Amino acid sequence: MKAAGWKKRIKEQCVSVGTYNAAFDPVINALADILEQRDHAYAEFLESGGEACIMKISDRGATNVGKNPRLQMWGELNTQALAYWRDLGLTPAGLKRIDEQLMKPKKPSPLAEALKSLDG
Repeated sequence: MKAAGWKKRIKEQCVSVGTYNAAFDPVINALADILEQRDHAYAEFLESGGEACIMKISDRGATNVGKNPRLQMWGELNTQALAYWRDLGLTPAGLKRIDEQLMKPKKPSPLAEALKSLDG
């Protein structure tokens, strides 16, 4: 999916869980770009045969089994995306953290308390 499609989907998800704020648009844009790159890396992985391990030739000419770099890139991009999803409240843990912060009662400032005592 292209970044524009991801942006729309992410924004809709934020709205549906109640965490959307226009100030988060740059974060949403960054996440959408990461997801587009992730999708591209996965498509390349599948096109290359979808093998988790590939044969690599070392500098000395030896053939060794190694991790497929396309699969590694996909995993790294997925990890990056997960961090953004958490920040936007789009994972259970991220949403719980946001909800807890919103539900905490705000402590009145010492100045407000002092002014309140003068009224009384």
